[in-house]
Amino acid sequence: MTVEIRRASARFTERASGRATQHSFSFGNHHDPERLRFGPMVCHDDHLLTAGEGFDTHRHSGVAIVSWVVSGGLAHTGVGDPLVVAPGQVAVLQTGDGVDHPAVEHSEVAAEPRTRFVQVWLATDEPPAPSYDVSTPVLLPGALTEVAAPLPGARFSVARLGIGDTVELPAAGRVHAYVATGALTRSSLAEPLVAGDAFEMVDHPAVSVTAAVPTDLLVWAFGTPSPVE
Repeated sequence: MTVEIRRASARFTERASGRATQHSFSFGNHHDPERLRFGPMVCHDDHLLTAGEGFDTHRHSGVAIVSWVVSGGLAHTGVGDPLVVAPGQVAVLQTGDGVDHPAVEHSEVAAEPRTRFVQVWLATDEPPAPSYDVSTPVLLPGALTEVAAPLPGARFSVARLGIGDTVELPAAGRVHAYVATGALTRSSLAEPLVAGDAFEMVDHPAVSVTAAVPTDLLVWAFGTPSPVE
């Protein structure tokens, strides 16, 4: 039963023309043998793009890719019809296994200035067939709302909190709770968490967190807690 606080300042930062990315796990030239994955989560990136910048056509296989747009607009081409993912929408790309289905090719480019999105890759040995789905969940104020379940045992939820709102994080085998915007108050778990900070919990009971200011909290839950011996 553990809780680790991953501060924004500890994330691997990559900058290129018109793009800034914060990686939570080893990626590209940034390698840390202690930061390879969290359960099935092998990538947790926070991207900020200027209009027209992003990621030209590239390939994926063996992962489910989930994107939450925070601001601006993210133009996607490749699987399915070309479209722009707007703030408050969640996009799920299933990339297939690259064997029974060819590797998926797609692109992601900012359609508006200051486009920001948080993207997670989940590794799987049995990926579904390639697909791309975008949905606009109705977020209940002050509550945790499930917005996607891209793989068995993997649930993605979002909480849109006002000042002083309290929400309970789920009890699960692994829980990753990321402050996308705003800040959480000091709690028994940590000093205040601000935008870019995250809780990483393993076999931890459900706990409550409180928003210090208007806050968007992105929460992943994987599996069920291990039995207590």
